[in-house]
Amino acid sequence: MDLSNLQPAEGSVHKNGKRVGRGQGSGKGGTAARGHKGAKSRSGYSKKIGFEGGQMPLQRRVPKFGFNNINRKEYVGINLSKLQELADKGVIKDTVDMDLLIENRIVKSSDLVKILGGGELKAKLKVSVHKFTASAKAAIEAAGGEAVNL
Repeated sequence: MDLSNLQPAEGSVHKNGKRVGRGQGSGKGGTAARGHKGAKSRSGYSKKIGFEGGQMPLQRRVPKFGFNNINRKEYVGINLSKLQELADKGVIKDTVDMDLLIENRIVKSSDLVKILGGGELKAKLKVSVHKFTASAKAAIEAAGGEAVNL
């Protein structure tokens, strides 16, 4: 190293470039390199999401459609095969209720539960949840169990 190749340490020099808006003599005075007029040249400008320069934005040009029923109830479906699987593992002994399903993180405490007829059920279970499909109720009762609505 000698005087011809000296350099400051990495990160020690912070070069901010030209100072804009500090008079005509600086070469960046007047409009401060922002061009002439318009929203972008003003202080406090921030582009709004979806703004298209005054043209009617896409989200307002496209028509609304569909219908959202505010009274709709969403049920979490659990198949009979899932209940049989839990019974085989020994998680379920003889009764299935909301507390057991929440404890095993199958549903959340705020969920509404519906038992669906997918798969087979051999275990004799007393199931108490919000709803059952007709096939699920028949399968539970055929296995010697009981289906109770909450």
